[in-house]
Amino acid sequence: MWITFLLITLVGLSTTQASNFCEHVLNECHQNNPQWTRCFEDTVRTCTVRNRFISDFMRLKVPSSQEAEASPTPNHRVNIPSSALKKSRGVATEEEVLLVATVINSTYFKRKRGRTALIPSETEYSKHTVLGGLVLAVMAGNHPVSNLTQHIKLSFKHSEQVDNGICVFWQELDYRTGHWSRDGCETSHSGSEFICSCDHLSFFAVLVNPELSVDKTNSDNLSYITYIGSALSVFFTVISLIIYICLQRRRPEKAIALHMQLTGALFCLHLSFLLCSFWVSLMKENEESLVCKSLGFLLHWSLLATFTWTALEGFHLYLLLVRVFNIYVRRYLLKLSLVGWGLPTLIAVVCGISGVYGKYTLQLKDDKNTSSITQICWMSSQFPHRLVVSYITTLAFPCLVILYNSCMLGVVVFKLWRVRRSSGGTQSSSVWKKMNKENGSRLWKDCATVLGLSCVLGLPWGLETTTFTSLPAIYVFTILNSLQGLFMFLWSVALSCKSRSENNSSIRDLSSQKIMTTSFNN
Repeated sequence: MWITFLLITLVGLSTTQASNFCEHVLNECHQNNPQWTRCFEDTVRTCTVRNRFISDFMRLKVPSSQEAEASPTPNHRVNIPSSALKKSRGVATEEEVLLVATVINSTYFKRKRGRTALIPSETEYSKHTVLGGLVLAVMAGNHPVSNLTQHIKLSFKHSEQVDNGICVFWQELDYRTGHWSRDGCETSHSGSEFICSCDHLSFFAVLVNPELSVDKTNSDNLSYITYIGSALSVFFTVISLIIYICLQRRRPEKAIALHMQLTGALFCLHLSFLLCSFWVSLMKENEESLVCKSLGFLLHWSLLATFTWTALEGFHLYLLLVRVFNIYVRRYLLKLSLVGWGLPTLIAVVCGISGVYGKYTLQLKDDKNTSSITQICWMSSQFPHRLVVSYITTLAFPCLVILYNSCMLGVVVFKLWRVRRSSGGTQSSSVWKKMNKENGSRLWKDCATVLGLSCVLGLPWGLETTTFTSLPAIYVFTILNSLQGLFMFLWSVALSCKSRSENNSSIRDLSSQKIMTTSFNN
């Protein structure tokens, strides 16, 4: 019996000792204690170091009279001033202070979900990730250290392509959850490492929102796609213009005239882009020429004209679908032309006088820091206010146009749905059975109408917002927008086919006809 009791005691003692090993503290605190960070801070000071050379873990006695430095990994280092070490002693008289520094996998730090209004930083950093996936934990002495006048310096080295890191520390809430906060911490970046200056000890990390990088291979592929797509767009916009001219001669329509103007702007846009790309390839590295400035002017003017006529397409839909009755606009097309061509001309001339245009150089870097240079005749990289002009004319203005036209497309979808519903509800049962057979074709017709209007209203440009998320999104945006001329050609063919079918049939689909071909009186 005594031998059995002795064996049980020895097993229990060995189990207790094993659970107190420093290697097991993190997992045990995280699994068994809701406020695991406090458990870890308390236990790691007294745990047993089974292996003297534990990876990523440092625990040592340091004199409080001088600055201490600890580096648990080659990429993490902390410098603690003497004032912080003395404060960590509290009322203890011992000169030496226990210093613990280690790194912890960021998956242990679970962010609080829900009630984010109480935690502003949680919403602010919701899309950020921890640099390297590691958190630097620093503890010293037995007394809390905060509100230091001499800050603690923490270094986080990295090899990733990031420039927007933020130094933060972990604030635990309840049941193993918490949030990141940057209170009391300042951030500086020296190119290959982030330096955090904080007035307390805690669990520190650098939150980053990694910038999407495009390597040289993908950059070349995107360039080829753009060149081929733009060349096809130039070809198809010419054919579309011929089709629109024929339709306009057969039956004059203000909607057809609007499509002609937009197609002409797209033709100028893709042609000027190809000319700008071709001409800059003939220039020397540091050469500036009047031809390049003129082509940059033409490209900018074409882009502004495209978005302006896209907005006017949306305005035309507004008058057509919202303000339906008692509409009379004198010289309607002339007034739209003054806006569609005059506004871009005015903006481009002002920019040209200000010296905006010239050679634009873009330097791309991939994950391996391999750089490649792309040049085009556009807004000069040397112009001091280039970013302001670019944001206003090529970002803010297109965003407003796309937002407005998205609302107009929503109105179109609603009108189609209401017309289909009302026409179906007024039919008898026998006619309804016959109409069910046509529902499939009508659904396809409505989808084609909405899809065509999406291209006419320039909604594919809205995919630019997705290019910041992934490389496939960049490919989708490049393909769709480089082939806008093809989409306009398909839309012109659809209008031509509809015009022929209406001439050969006395029964017309009033909803699609109204959306696609109705015009205003002079």
